[in-house]
Amino acid sequence: MEQKFDGTVPKSELTLAGRKATRSEIVYDWGLQVRWLVRRDGQEVATAPARIETSYEHKDATPGKYEIVLQMFKYIDYKKTPTGEFMTSKFIDISNVVQYKI
Repeated sequence: MEQKFDGTVPKSELTLAGRKATRSEIVYDWGLQVRWLVRRDGQEVATAPARIETSYEHKDATPGKYEIVLQMFKYIDYKKTPTGEFMTSKFIDISNVVQYKI
C-alpha cells in the first residue's frame, strides 16, 4: 500500500461490545502504521497493531476506567531526539474514543 498523505485526515468509527473494540474501514487511508491505544485512568497501558486486525480486546482486568482509540502514524520528517524518538512525526487519533469500566 502506498503512502497517500494528501492533508485529509484518515477516519474510522469504533464500536464497543463489552471490552472488544471493532473498527470500520479506514477512510482516506495514508497507508502508514495503524495501532490501538489503550488508556486506563488516563495513562497509556497498551498499544497493539491494527492494520490487519479489525477488532481488539484488552485482556487486562485491572479495575479502572478504560479508553480505546485508533491511531495512525503521521510522518512529517526524520528529525529525532538523541534518544531516537521522532520530534515532529507522531501518532494521531483517527477515530472516536470508546470507554468501559471494570
